Amino acid sequence: MFVKNVSLQHYRNYEKLQLEAFGDVNLIIGRNAQGKTNLMEALFVLALTKSHRTSKDRELIGFEQSHAHVSAEIDRKYGALKLELSLSQQGKKAKINGLEQRKLSDFIGSLNVVMFAPEDLEIVKGTPGVRRRFLDMEIGQVAPSYLFHLQQYQKVLVQRNNLLKQLWGKGSAEQAMLDIWNSQLAEHGVKIVKKRKQFIKKLQKWAESIHQGITNGLEDLSLHYLPSFADAEEEDEAVLFETFMIKLSQMKEQEIRRGMTLAGPHRDDLAFYINGKEVQTYGSQGQQRTTALSLKLAEIELIQEEIGEYPVLLLDDVLSELDPYRQTQLIETFQSKVQTFITATGIESLNTDKLKGASIFHVHDGQVGS
Repeated sequence: MFVKNVSLQHYRNYEKLQLEAFGDVNLIIGRNAQGKTNLMEALFVLALTKSHRTSKDRELIGFEQSHAHVSAEIDRKYGALKLELSLSQQGKKAKINGLEQRKLSDFIGSLNVVMFAPEDLEIVKGTPGVRRRFLDMEIGQVAPSYLFHLQQYQKVLVQRNNLLKQLWGKGSAEQAMLDIWNSQLAEHGVKIVKKRKQFIKKLQKWAESIHQGITNGLEDLSLHYLPSFADAEEEDEAVLFETFMIKLSQMKEQEIRRGMTLAGPHRDDLAFYINGKEVQTYGSQGQQRTTALSLKLAEIELIQEEIGEYPVLLLDDVLSELDPYRQTQLIETFQSKVQTFITATGIESLNTDKLKGASIFHVHDGQVGS
């Protein structure tokens, strides 16, 4: 997978930008607050139709502008693609080779990216919501059906929560409606949980091997899925459905009192262990950082395994955060096989011996020059 060019219009601080002549490794150099991360974010948004930094699309549109536009030409193993994404107050429109896509989920997966940014440390040490978002965004890239079930689940969840708020003090007749929402919630919920289990198992295989390499075999990394209603190993959908329904029945009174759904994939978590100890609680900052790095490198290999070609790697201000050994490990992983975009405040902060031949672009106040 290779990004040949990218075009931005009214995107954050970029009034208009057309960039071409990308190489296998591309260094985006500039001082802080000039637009380096905005450029990386635009590629991420083109891949997943949403930002890794904000949930508000309005923030992606330039000041006093009504819309923003991101497009790029991509080389895939099965041919070239022209991808376009428009953002406005009315929503998003996506096109592939000039054809508007009926659903955004039909567009996602056309460009696959792995983003590694300083905030990714939060995947390890942050809240469960951060880890769920990590799972949802990465699985969604390689399994569009997962996004469908996730969207349906979230719609049912809103309706069910609204009903729970109304049921306090009501009789069994009014509560009968809850059974309908329970069935729909479980129908989509088990699809989400099953896919997460499969994804984490594959991610574990790659992350364990990569982490051992980074730590010279001194540390064993393991990933543990923590579903809120089922055994972590169970994958049979019928069993999962029945287990979910029983859990919802058991928690019915408590949920009515609190007015919210207390079990389901929206309450799941993911834990990381090094040599048997939980990294979030007992790991050093170095171990947390290495765990996050191992996860991102594992993602690259997992996507290649799933779709048959490597994704594009986006490294936003992270190389300078790593010591020389980890810089070398990371660079050797992507060199010669993954097109990579790297932002930094200066070339001097990078292990440039390993980056010879990289294309260099300088960013200043929303303008880019080579």
